[in-house]
Amino acid sequence: MPNARLIEHNKTQFVKEIVELASGVWGAVGFAASCQYMVEGAHSVTIIDTSESTKAAQNVLDEFRQRCDKPVGRIIFTHAHRDHVSGASVFLGGRDIPILASKGFKSDLMAVDEATIAPNKALGRRTMAQFGIGLSGEERISLGCGPGDRPMDGLGAGFVPPTALIEGDCDIDLDGVHARLIMAPGETPDHMIVWLPDSGVLIGGDNWYHAFPNLYAIRGTPYRDFAVWAKTLDQMANIGAKVLGPGHTRPVFGVEQIREVLGTTREAMVHVMRETAKMMDEGASLDDIGAGVALPDHLATKPWLGEFYGKVGWSARAFAVGTLGWYDGNPTHLGAMSDHRRAVHTAQLAGGTDALMKAAQETDDLQWRLELCDHLITLEQPAQSLKAEAMIALAETEINATARNTYLWEAKRLIDAT
Repeated sequence: MPNARLIEHNKTQFVKEIVELASGVWGAVGFAASCQYMVEGAHSVTIIDTSESTKAAQNVLDEFRQRCDKPVGRIIFTHAHRDHVSGASVFLGGRDIPILASKGFKSDLMAVDEATIAPNKALGRRTMAQFGIGLSGEERISLGCGPGDRPMDGLGAGFVPPTALIEGDCDIDLDGVHARLIMAPGETPDHMIVWLPDSGVLIGGDNWYHAFPNLYAIRGTPYRDFAVWAKTLDQMANIGAKVLGPGHTRPVFGVEQIREVLGTTREAMVHVMRETAKMMDEGASLDDIGAGVALPDHLATKPWLGEFYGKVGWSARAFAVGTLGWYDGNPTHLGAMSDHRRAVHTAQLAGGTDALMKAAQETDDLQWRLELCDHLITLEQPAQSLKAEAMIALAETEINATARNTYLWEAKRLIDAT
């Protein structure tokens, strides 16, 4: 049985609904991995973010049309992640209209340059695992940031590049609606938030959502600057918004509640930074840091800081590596031992591969079982099924959707290969 908190998070945050944020401003929640927003102007509407697929975009457009049938006059991308830009062609409808994004608009999942040396195949495989591509909706439960059961037709197919890149903070006219575009680096350096001062609505992109922030994505991402992200959250909290429209999960209403969710999320980030730095100063290993940093109770109990998407331990590791690199100060780790050599030594300590297999089968510690299985598989022993069973068991306990999806996806890959 999947983790009950993950099921509840999915039920409360990703119910498919068009939510009215203010008069003439609507948000689409639960139709795709991300949220989309529509702002009504005098003769046209503005679409902010366009979803991950053409099918999801069409579903959202059909729903938006029931609220306002004015033509789309412009599109704004809050940032370049694929789940926010891949339905643009549907909203364009074949017309030539402006698409606005920040000057730094760049994605690791869009327009991959094969001429650049990069582990693109590894990124693709790990992305599929993180989002559970190929798993059923029931298996996935959720993405942590969006519903697991969602349309996938036209995934990534509707991306259209921006026509205008915004250099810095500026005021613009959305066909009679005053808006301010604000550079707000956070989850990505290219983030741009949209502030509608007349209605008090702030569209914040992925700088905040109802889950512990994904300070490190396990698909593999460049270092996300925690300090810069925390500063942006402080900036957003001080805007005085009455409504916060996140890039994922449901909107937040009320000036004080918005300050609370943004302020405590910032506090959680700073806590991870501070505690990780402290353990690094004390000479702790990356493994000890990943296992040892935790939120204090007054933050851990906040519903919006549940580890449904990001994880504290992953974040602590990312901060350590992002600030001082892979070396943790222990000279032992200056040397490198191959997986095979380590497996041979471990098997010898255990008394041979049969004893190692017996230990893997009998331990109740699922993490230890996975590590022993890796040694056995490296030594060409038949431990694939045992490892898959352990991953499935871990998946059922996980509150974190991306960990759950990755365990299940990798387990299925192991089973299919045997």
